[in-house]
Formats: sequence, C-alpha cells, structure tokens
Amino acid sequence: MSVNETTHSDNFAWNRQVYHRLKLALSLGLRRQIFLAVCDDLNLRNQVAARLHSTLAYPVGQVLYQPSNAQEASTPAYPRLVTLRLNLSDPNPIAQINQWLSNYPPPIVGTSKDTPGRSLPIPAFQIVGVEQLTRQPVAIQRLFLHYLRLTEQQLSKFESSLLLWVPRPWLHAIQQSAPQFWRYRTGVFVFAGEPTPTTQNKTSPERLSSSRNLELGNVEQSILEESAIADDFDFAKQISVNRGHKGQEVPPSTSENLTSKPLEEELTDQASASETPSQERISHISKELTELVLATINTTAGEDDEQNLQVRHILEEIEELHAQQASSVDLAIAYHRLGNLYRLRIEHGQSTLENLMVAILAYQESITHDDNSPHVPDTLNDLGTLYWMLYRTPPNSEEGQAYIEQGIEFYHLALKLISAESHPETYARVQNNLGTAYGDLARFANPAENWQQAVIAYSEALQFRTAEMEPLKYAACQNNLGTAYWHLAQYNQPVEHLKKAIAAYKLALGYYSPEEEPLKYGMIQNNIGTAYWNIAQYEQPPENLHLAIDAYQEALKYRTPANVPPACAATQNNLGTAYWHLANQAQSSKEERQKLLEQCVTAYEEALVLAHSLSGMPLSFDVFATHNNLGLAHFQLATDQYFDVDKPTRSKHLEAALDNHLQALNGLSKQPEAYQTTFAYVVKTIRAFHNELGIQGQNLALSKVPGQLLPEILPKL
Repeated sequence: MSVNETTHSDNFAWNRQVYHRLKLALSLGLRRQIFLAVCDDLNLRNQVAARLHSTLAYPVGQVLYQPSNAQEASTPAYPRLVTLRLNLSDPNPIAQINQWLSNYPPPIVGTSKDTPGRSLPIPAFQIVGVEQLTRQPVAIQRLFLHYLRLTEQQLSKFESSLLLWVPRPWLHAIQQSAPQFWRYRTGVFVFAGEPTPTTQNKTSPERLSSSRNLELGNVEQSILEESAIADDFDFAKQISVNRGHKGQEVPPSTSENLTSKPLEEELTDQASASETPSQERISHISKELTELVLATINTTAGEDDEQNLQVRHILEEIEELHAQQASSVDLAIAYHRLGNLYRLRIEHGQSTLENLMVAILAYQESITHDDNSPHVPDTLNDLGTLYWMLYRTPPNSEEGQAYIEQGIEFYHLALKLISAESHPETYARVQNNLGTAYGDLARFANPAENWQQAVIAYSEALQFRTAEMEPLKYAACQNNLGTAYWHLAQYNQPVEHLKKAIAAYKLALGYYSPEEEPLKYGMIQNNIGTAYWNIAQYEQPPENLHLAIDAYQEALKYRTPANVPPACAATQNNLGTAYWHLANQAQSSKEERQKLLEQCVTAYEEALVLAHSLSGMPLSFDVFATHNNLGLAHFQLATDQYFDVDKPTRSKHLEAALDNHLQALNGLSKQPEAYQTTFAYVVKTIRAFHNELGIQGQNLALSKVPGQLLPEILPKL
C-alpha cells in the first residue's frame, strides 16, 4: 500500500475512512502483520489510538467469559489489543512486546478433567511515542532504526501483529534507513492533520457542529430542539441538537447514566499528594490501565490532590493484592473501587476520554475477576453507560456507532443476569438506558427499527417504574417514551404514534409543577404543541393547529426571554409556523387569515430578535430559514388581494419581505440549493413591488439589493 501524500480538503471524512480500514485490519486477528499509522497531529493520534483500544482491547463478548461446559471456570478477560509507549531509553518495539507477553502470557481456558484447555489468542500491539525520539540524542534515534532493521530476524518468533504510530518525518526515515522493516509492512494508514510540536500539551479539539440541509419553498416546519430532562441523575447532561429531522422540538431520551449507589469509604494516610507511583513499581496491573491512571493523575495534579491520593492508594493496593496472589474476590473489589472513583469524577463533569477509559477498564477487570458478584448487573449497566458517554464525548460523536452498540451489548448482558421480578429497580434502569442508546443508534442506522426498540425498552421500564414508587423517574421515562414515539412517527404510522407521543408527554407533564419545574414544564408543553402540529399535517388541521398554538402559548409562559432565551426563541419560531399553517386553511375567513398572518409575523420577529441577541449560543432552529419564513408571511400580507391593506402598508410588508430574504441569502452562500431557492424569493418579491406599486416600487426594491446581485437579478424581472 503506497503512502498518499495528498492534502485532503475533507479531513474528517478521510480520517473516518482510514480509521475504519485500520480497525478492520486489526480486528481480523492475523499474525505477523506490520502496520504503520502515519499521523502528524498528536491530538488526533491520541484520540484514534484510545478509540482503537476501547473498541478492540476487550471485545464485549469476552468481558464475561461464558464457558461452553458448566464445569469450566470463568477466566479474567485477556486483551486483544495492547497499547505500549515506546521505551525511549531502549527503543526496541519487538523486545517490548516480548517482555509484555512474558509478564502476561495468554491464560489457558476451558480446562477440565477431560480436556487440557486452550490458550487465548496473543493480542495485537500498538506502539505510540515514536515522535518523542526527535528530542532524544542522535545515538538513540539510530538505535531505534537499528532495531527495526533487525526485524527480519525477530519475525520468525513473532506471533503477534504490530501497529506502529509515526509522524511523517519518521516514516521517511524508516523508508530510507530501515528498508528491511519497510519491506515487511502489511499496510500504511495515513491520517490527515496539521503537525503538532512534540512539546505541546495534550488537548481535545472542539466538537464541530453538524451541517444542516434546508428545504425552502414553503414556510419551514419547526426545527427539532433536543434538551434533556434531568431528574435525580448523577452527572450533568449535554444538550445536543438533532439536525436530521425537520419537525419539532423534542427532548432526547435521558439516560440514567450511572448506577446510584454509595462509594465505599477510602482510608488514606499522610503520604505526599505529589507522590506518583512509578510504572516500575506497578508490574502486575495491565500497563494500559496503569498508563491511563498515571496520565489522569498528572493532568489533574494540584486540582484534585485528595482524590488523586485515593487513586494512588488503590493502585498500590491492587498491585499488592496481585503480588500476594490474593483471592479474585478481593481483586474484584479493589478494581471496582478504582472504577467508582473515576465514575465519581465523571459524575462531577470530568467526562474526559481518559477518565472514561479508566472507569471502563477498571470495571471490566472487576467483573472478570469475580463475575458472580451481586454487583455485576449494576456494573454492566454502568459499563453500557460509560460506552454511551464515549459517544457523547467530543470528538467521538460523529463516529460513535461502535460505542453505542457496545453499550447496548452491555445493557443486554445485564438484563440476562437479572429478572424484572427479582431486581425491579435495576431492570427498569437498564431498560431506560437501553431506550436511550437505541435512540442514539437511530442517528446512525436503521432509524425506524431502532426507534421501535427504544419504544419497547421504555415501555418495559415503565412496567416496573410506577408513579407511586418514583414519580420523577416515572415522569422522565414517560418523557423519553414520548420522544421515541415522536421519532417513530417520522417513519411509519404517523397519526397513531404521534397520539401515543402526546399521551406520554401529558402523563409526564402531570408530575412537573409549573411553579417548581417551570423549564421542564414549558419544554414538554412545547413538545406537545409540536406533536399536534405534526398531526395537523394528516388529519383535522384546524383543530390540531389550534391545540398546537394553545400548547406553544402555554409553554411561553415559562420559556421567557429572561429565563431561557434560546428555548423561548425556538418556541416562538414554532408558534409562528403554526399560525402560518392555520392562516392558510381553506376554512379561515379573510379577516381571520389576516389576523393569523400578523400573529405569525410577530412570533417570527420575536424569535429572530432573541436569536440575533444570542450570538455564539447554539440554537435548535435555523435562523436563515426563519428569515425566509418571515419574508413569506410579509409577502402574503402584501399581495393577498382579499386583505384590506392600503398601498403604504403593502409597501412596508414588501420591504420587510425583501429585507428578510436578503438576510437569508447572505447567510446561505455556502449552501447552493438553499441559496438558489432564496434567490428566487428575492426575484419574486421585486416583481411584486412592480405589480403592486409600479415602476417606483420596483426602483425602491432595486435600491435595496446589493450591487453585485443586480446583473443576475435584472434579466429575470
């Protein structure tokens, strides 16, 4: 495979494709494969390497080793991918791999009286840190290349696969100075990114917003705003906006992210908070877990000294237990305490990739040392949610399908170990979280099927989570169910599913007092309004649009500009759309139609005033679409011959229509299809100036048009 040196304009799409090819190559489990991953951006390298590790190191199916024979004993999980940092004092990758395998040989599983058992597969290895050689003496750099040249001799005894991460300068050095190693390469995977200085601290890139496709040509439907209802959950929710549907503002399913259970008390001594256990002192714990823990300690040094001290003590305790060959139950408890500490960090908002990975690895170690613990179902639920959070942690959200699917598998594993009758609380929690995960998976594939699975999971949770037992959790789950039904209505049986969504929302609404929970109450009222708006597209439009308007107006009592300006703007936008549709019903009289269009204009103007005052804040509706919608409403008020409107008023409406379409046009320069549709609105409005107000009106309109547009507009008049 040749190295592609081309600079890629769409780095994200390119890198996603390369990542999937690399993951596939590693997951095949072939022996004696030499892969090179080329990446100059250290942030990207760290994220991809961590993602490969989280996906491939402990495949879900092996976390709980299920013996085929009941007499066989379970065995601790053994990694399928090991991540090592190059030893800069003796940079010999093959020797490092052999040393790791010597310390952690593959365990024998399936042993019984009649069978000798079999060895688990040797893992693949990815090695990072080659870029640090640039800061080492020339002798060390030459030694690294010398070791690579000896690969031919070492490969005869090499039973694993190697993924070596290198920046481009080192790739060229290997090609020129270690041609023997280069010839043995199986594949080269080049990631696009800007070079990072080796002294730069590790940071995470900002999450990129999703692109949006506009369908103009009529007044836009309301845009889906998703905001989370949090009841008594333990960590802060992220608000995410689904740009995939044009329809309503609906809250996403809320996951009960981590099991609510007390953390065990930790005993500490007076050891220095700055004392970090060295990797040499920790030889029994998996190196990937140790390195991640030490990295988190170094990152938060001085900030969470007490918690870091607890982490160090638990790490040393686990190491001592391994050295003493302690019972698997004691080891499981210690690993579980380590996972709990990192879960606590995550619950307090520190949901970094490293913290998530430490919690995942610690909990997996806990389960594999004692899969008979009564805590296993709750731990599996937490593992499912931690993988779900990996998807929600930037920048993973765009490539999160694998994480969500792993989370779903953990939830199903938990459900296999419990029954609804014996563990009703845990069962309901896992089912609720399963619904959340299926809802997120619907963004990637098979939306109708996955939203149906979400409905099933939430409905099952509600069988064992009653309003009498847990009113707030019951209400949150009803809200989640309403959301799932709304999404399902976009794919099949719309009226039936929308009515079920409204019923679920109304049940949830009964447990949120507008005085005590005004924002949640207002959000659900907004969503009820949007569901009625959707139903109006299929049956009884006037009745359902009136119900939608009533719900939006009720929502605006609590979604005020002072309290939640983005949400207020979204509901005003929805209200404007409902007024416009009601105005254009055949049953509306001309007086009623004119009044409704004026109310539509007022609502859209309120939405836009708020939107423009919130520069930089995320909005759940498209401002340029709203400008176009407002322009269309003004245009109709100016050109409908049945309205009793004098010429000055018609002129004002036409001027407002043109101004709004021009504002939309200015913002859509990078969206060709939407730009052309809006350009047609501009031309149509200028023609209306001439029809309604004569040549003077047309001249007035042309005076408002930017000069660079005139050569394109004039031939169309």
